[in-house]
Amino acid sequence: MSQSTITPPELRPSAPGSPLGSGLKQRHLSMIALGGVIGAGLFVGSGAGIAAAGPSIVLAYAVSGVLVLFVMRMLGEMSAADPASGSFSVHAERAIGPWAGFTAGWMFWTLLCVGVAIEAIGAAHIMTGWFPGTPSWLWVLVFMALFCGSNLGAVRNFGEFEFWFAALKIGAIGLFLTLGVLAVLGLLPGTSSPGAANLLHDGGFLPNGVDGLLVGVLASVVAYGGLETVTIAAAESDDPVRGVAKAVRTTMWRIAIVYVGSMLVVVTLLPWNDPSVTGQGPYAAALDHLGIPAAGQIMNAVILIALLSAMNANIYGSSRMAHSLVSRGQGPKALGKVSGGVPRRAVLASSGFGFVTVLLSYWYPDTLFAWLLNMVGGVILIVWGFIAVSQFVLRRRLERVAPEKLTVRMWGFPYLTWVSLAGVAGVLVLMAVGEDTRSQVLFTGGLAVALAATGYLMQRRAARRN
Repeated sequence: MSQSTITPPELRPSAPGSPLGSGLKQRHLSMIALGGVIGAGLFVGSGAGIAAAGPSIVLAYAVSGVLVLFVMRMLGEMSAADPASGSFSVHAERAIGPWAGFTAGWMFWTLLCVGVAIEAIGAAHIMTGWFPGTPSWLWVLVFMALFCGSNLGAVRNFGEFEFWFAALKIGAIGLFLTLGVLAVLGLLPGTSSPGAANLLHDGGFLPNGVDGLLVGVLASVVAYGGLETVTIAAAESDDPVRGVAKAVRTTMWRIAIVYVGSMLVVVTLLPWNDPSVTGQGPYAAALDHLGIPAAGQIMNAVILIALLSAMNANIYGSSRMAHSLVSRGQGPKALGKVSGGVPRRAVLASSGFGFVTVLLSYWYPDTLFAWLLNMVGGVILIVWGFIAVSQFVLRRRLERVAPEKLTVRMWGFPYLTWVSLAGVAGVLVLMAVGEDTRSQVLFTGGLAVALAATGYLMQRRAARRN
C-alpha cells in the first residue's frame, strides 16, 4: 500500500489552468444532500422490491440503509479531513495506491455516465406519454442538451438547478408522508385506519420468506446510489469541511424518514401483492388508494423531476471525477483544461455517452434500458468497498500524523468498518448467485479487473520513470 502522507486540501493536485470554482453555497449543499436521496430508484424501483419482499421491504431498506449510513460516515470522515473533487478516488489513491484511485474513479465515472443515459431515457418515456406521437430520441436529445449546457456554465448553475429540483422532491415526499401517516392513523377525511392488516395478512410480514427479503435488499441498495455526489460537490463550496460534516451527520434521519418511512406507509396502506404497486408504482398506487385526483400524473411529474435532477447531478459528478483523475495523471490530458472555474472538456466528455444514447434509443427503444442497467448493477458496491478499505488505512494514518483533522469520525472504528466490508461482500455474493443479477456482477467484475490492471500498469510505468 502507498505510504504517502495525506495531502492537505490546499496542496491537493489541480488541473492545469484555472482551479475549479467555489460557487456552491451552504444552502446548495444542504439541499443537494437532502434531495440526493430522493430519486427515481425510490419512486419506481421500489415497486419490484415490494412485490418480492412484501411488507418486509421495510426491513430490507432498513438493513441496506445501515450499510449506506456506515459508508457515508466513512466517506464523510475522509472528505472532512481532506476535501477533494475526486472524493473517494483521491482517498483510495492515497490509502492503497494510484491503481486503486484509477479503478474507483473510472468505475464511478462509468456508473454516472451510464446513469445519465438511463435517466434521459426514463424522462423521455414520461414525455412521450404526455405528448403521444413524439419520438423518444428527440426528448433524450433535448434533456441532454439542456443539462450539458447548464453544466458548461458556472458551478452555481448546477447548484441552483439542484436546489430547486431537490426542493420540489422534498416537498412531494413530505406531502406524501403527511397524507400517508394521516390515513394510517385514520385522520384523513374519507379514510379509515387499516391498522396492521396489510402488514400481517396475505402471507404475513415475510410472505416470500428470506429469499424474498434478500431480493428486496438488492433492490434497495440500487435505490441508495447517488449519495456520494455531495462529497464531490463540497470541494467547490465556500466551506467544504463544514459542508461535508453537516451533510453526513444528517444522513441517518434522511434514510430513516425518506426511505424506510415511506416504505412503511406504502405497505401499511396497500396489500403488498396489489397489482397497482408494480403497475402504477407504489407511490401513485397509494395516492390512488387515498382518492387523490390525477394521482398517476402527479407522480409522473415528480418522477420526471427526480430523473432530471439525477441527470444534472450525474453530469456534474462525472465531469468532476474525470477532472480529478486527469489532474492526477490518470486520464487524457486533453480533458484537464479548466476555464471559468469549470472543466468544460470533462463536461463534454462525460455527456458524450448520453448523446450516443440518442442514436441507441432510436435503434433499440425497447431493449436499451435493461441493457444499460445490467452494465452498472454492481459498480456502486465496488466503490463502497474501496471507500471502506481507504477509510481503514487513512484513519490509522490520520491518528498518527494529523488527529486534529478528524472532525467527523466513523463510529465503532475499526469494527464497523469491517462490518461494512462484510456487508458489501455479502450483497455481491447474493447478486452472483441470483439468476437475474449474475450478469451485472460478471460485467462489473470484468470492468473492475480491466481497470485495475490498466491502473497497475500505469503505476508501474510511472514508478520506473521516477
